[in-house]
Amino acid sequence: MADITLLDGSVGQELVKRSGDSPTPLWSTKVMMDHPELVQAVHAEYFRRGATIATTNTYAIHRSRLVREGLEDQLEVLVETAVSQARAARPDTHARIAGALGPLLASYRPDLNPDPVDAAEKFAELVGLMEGGVDLFLIETVSSVLEAEGAMRGTATSAKQVWLALSVMDEDGTRLRSGESLGDIAPLVERYRPDAVLINCSRPEAVPAALQILAGMGLPFGAYANGFTHISSGFLEDAPTVDSLDQRQDLGPDAYAEHVMAWIAQGATIVGGCCEIGPDHIEVLSKKLRLAGHRIV
Repeated sequence: MADITLLDGSVGQELVKRSGDSPTPLWSTKVMMDHPELVQAVHAEYFRRGATIATTNTYAIHRSRLVREGLEDQLEVLVETAVSQARAARPDTHARIAGALGPLLASYRPDLNPDPVDAAEKFAELVGLMEGGVDLFLIETVSSVLEAEGAMRGTATSAKQVWLALSVMDEDGTRLRSGESLGDIAPLVERYRPDAVLINCSRPEAVPAALQILAGMGLPFGAYANGFTHISSGFLEDAPTVDSLDQRQDLGPDAYAEHVMAWIAQGATIVGGCCEIGPDHIEVLSKKLRLAGHRIV
């Protein structure tokens, strides 16, 4: 049986839920500012449930997002807090830390068209701040070829592994959220050679078609899906809050694990969960992987 890397599940959504605070446009960044101890607690629980990688709470920590709240000068402090909380949760040296790099401007908004040169500079700054404290970088929720180019440029000089996670249309896993064919990412993958290509923050039903395309790129591949009913129009407005998104009620731990096991049958070797996929999901998935004879690494 294949060795499987088991990512954690939702970090940001889990923090928002545990805090009990009203959601803000700063999402889990605000929770971390107010309750930093929750970040370590969430990471530690995922490790206890079977995950082998903790994804830092840095997805939304970008100057372009902080400046709206007058917090741009807090960038370095927030990054350091997120990384140190993840490191403090590690149960042993075999557990790894992935430095999360989310979209610069907003999730699921390829229409914002970030300039790749400017984006590369901003991503490179974050890489510099995190490189000493993480084991790899995880570029997340890339919704267009243009977004991928900026992020890949910004991480190209890192000595650490770089994994590229792409988000596809919920109703068509062969297309990025921009409408571009997922296969259009192949030239960038060939140029920058990330260490893995993944699908994230998409409905699990869209993943199989996407994995068929990723499988042909000659790199380790996998997926970690979300548990949203859909991406609402309200969330696509400027500075949205997560209460405009609804959690699915038909995607419990066993149902989600069935999807993931099917991805593994397709050849996926890196799996986990994204928004609304929590510790219970990861625990059930870990048990199913072991029962199937897989070694979790």
